[in-house]
Amino acid sequence: MSDQPNHPASTTATAPFDPADRKPHVVPELPPGVTPARVRSFVRRGRLSSLTKDRVERLAPTRALPEGRFDAAAVFGRRAPVVLEIGCGHGHAAIAYAAAFPGHDIVAMDVHTPGVARMLANADEAGVPNLRIEIGDAVLFLEERVDDATFDAVHLFFPDPWRKKKHTKRRFVSPSNLDLLARVLKPGGHVLVATDQDFYAEHVLKEVAAHPRFEAQRTERPQWRPRNGFEAKGIAAGRTINELRLDLL
Repeated sequence: MSDQPNHPASTTATAPFDPADRKPHVVPELPPGVTPARVRSFVRRGRLSSLTKDRVERLAPTRALPEGRFDAAAVFGRRAPVVLEIGCGHGHAAIAYAAAFPGHDIVAMDVHTPGVARMLANADEAGVPNLRIEIGDAVLFLEERVDDATFDAVHLFFPDPWRKKKHTKRRFVSPSNLDLLARVLKPGGHVLVATDQDFYAEHVLKEVAAHPRFEAQRTERPQWRPRNGFEAKGIAAGRTINELRLDLL
């Protein structure tokens, strides 16, 4: 059976396929150190605008983490509770946390430079000295640059839910990433998760129930977190905001 469309017969022969005519595969731009081989929980998008580039060039030098091993005392110039927010977006929650808890330090990271650039501008305006930023892959950062028992808490607010079943492996909450979080959290540490997708909340609860180092529970919404961004969109769409706390055992 022919796989060609059912058109009237033609006297023109179809040229055989030449592999040399195949367009070369182009690997998309990735954060430094991220290889295409590893399954990632994010997608790199778009080009950087002049505004984004300007914000990063002007404001990142005073807030960006230095290369190499993460040393909280050296970065912040003091010893204090340290929180990591993964997937900080535009940084509304991170800035609010820094303002609400001046005695704590927070590292906010994301792979999307425009959002981090906007956070830099807002943090500069808010005047929060206890916030630092990292542009890149959180898994790579935790695997290669963070020592055991470093963070007091990790925040994961409105992560990409990866709705399709075939994309389940891309969800950040996974056995391997829970292992990683358990390693970098201090004894008694916890992870806060917020999502407006019920199926993702159930996914988190299921993954944690099968993990020996964490215990999950539904909890109250933190008072300090602003109601904007994905949370506002979820509420406007009539969705429930699921608040989860994963306690390290």
